[in-house]
Amino acid sequence: MSGICFGQVNVNVLPHPNHIELLRGNFLLDEKTGIVSNEESEGVAAELHFYLRDLGVPLQEGKADKNIVFEKKAVLGKEEYEINIDKKEVRLLASGVTGWFYGIQTLKQLIPKDTERSQGVVLSGMRIVDGPRFSWRAFMLDESRHFRGKEGVKVLLDEMARLKMNVFHWHLVDDQGWRVEIKKYPLLTQIGGTRSSTQVGPEKYDSPIQTGERHSGFYTQEEIKEIVQYAAEKQITVVPEIEMPGHASAAIASYPWLGASKEKIDVPTTFGVFYNVYDVSDPKVIGFLQDVLDEIMALFPSEVIHIGGDEVKYDQWKESPSIQAYMAEKGLSTPAELQVYFTNNISAYLQSKGRRMMGWNEILGLNLHHYQDESDTQSDQELAKESVVHFWKGDLAMATEAASSDYDIVNSLHSNTYLNYAYRNIPLQMAYEYNPVPEGLDARYHEKVIGLGCQMWTEWAPSKGQLHYQIFPRIAAYAEVGWTTLKQKDYTRFLSNLELYSKGWAERGIYFAPIPLAQSIEKSN
Repeated sequence: MSGICFGQVNVNVLPHPNHIELLRGNFLLDEKTGIVSNEESEGVAAELHFYLRDLGVPLQEGKADKNIVFEKKAVLGKEEYEINIDKKEVRLLASGVTGWFYGIQTLKQLIPKDTERSQGVVLSGMRIVDGPRFSWRAFMLDESRHFRGKEGVKVLLDEMARLKMNVFHWHLVDDQGWRVEIKKYPLLTQIGGTRSSTQVGPEKYDSPIQTGERHSGFYTQEEIKEIVQYAAEKQITVVPEIEMPGHASAAIASYPWLGASKEKIDVPTTFGVFYNVYDVSDPKVIGFLQDVLDEIMALFPSEVIHIGGDEVKYDQWKESPSIQAYMAEKGLSTPAELQVYFTNNISAYLQSKGRRMMGWNEILGLNLHHYQDESDTQSDQELAKESVVHFWKGDLAMATEAASSDYDIVNSLHSNTYLNYAYRNIPLQMAYEYNPVPEGLDARYHEKVIGLGCQMWTEWAPSKGQLHYQIFPRIAAYAEVGWTTLKQKDYTRFLSNLELYSKGWAERGIYFAPIPLAQSIEKSN
């Protein structure tokens, strides 16, 4: 995609388009304008029609003297689009619905804000040819720690769509709560969906303070289907994350036989990394995980299924005679080898169903944590090549090794992409300047980095206001990281566009961190 920009073009679009050129003449969008579409583009054309009507610019049905024309251009990629605006027409070109949808998101932002629309709206003549830098542009929401409900999720999906983000990574399972109905195992939500209290307080993980109030919630399968369909209509794929073999406390609290210790536990009321892990030597436990994945795959059409795989503490595996015997039988020398062996079996199961496994980069068998003994993390087991490796921690050498070993990588380095981190730790400019392709990575491996995610872990964001404050405005920065080429990025322009764009957040009830505050924090660091 060319990055040439002709003339002083201020399009006030987030994320910024990758090719813009000025054209002579302007287009008057008014009640004399028609919309022309074909059968394939009829749905997105209707969406634009309704949007303009609600904006106070009713269009004519069908063709008129001047028109917005939806046109098919097969040579464009799935997410690419073109917009041509001249005196006589506005043409939106794409190879299919996704491209037209993204073109509409841009066109909406081209309509001047805070203007009198009774006489129509003037669109400046220009040509935009646009498409994303990365194919994976994700936002992750953790609902294990604090359950939101479908209306809150839909609000976030709406904002993702406006910013052309295309993956909703949904963290539904963790130690502190199981949030998705599994019909074969009803106790997962009946027991695992509720904790008796929740850790709070300014000391966070070290806090002795509890709410003393139950926290409950889960999604029925019908609600999941509704949200998945809602996202699909906005060109967003929902990728579920079902943690294994660690972060399993809520499941083990529901069915103690799942755990390596077989002991009865409660759903944890504090946050942090727990010792409870699945007994991966037990065929019944493996059957349980396959049953869960079967129901998950029936709910989520995504090619990719995320299995977590992070922060597995090996103590219970080391203390379990049955697991030690299993390791000896399989010729596995260390707990890390056992984890990779287990993970590869899950990958093979997903592959047999036409799906693909994704996990945090511990699935490679790497030692990322101070609490792991170095001797426990030595591994000769090789992770299945089909896996998508989700980097959240580690250095360039780890990323280079994974890319050179032919793994696809989503780079979500925690120090640059965790939305739960304070603005003093990840200020707005730092978020904007994040590059998913690690500095120093050999150019021949760049294509193995398929994109990024920005993650909202919710331990310390129980309210909607706290959640939104952490996410907004930084999500807009990450959206531009994922979409806009390096040559076209400009932080000063981004701030200018964001000031205007954020008025929409205010209108829609999004409680976002003040942008001057985000800037001043950045300058103070």
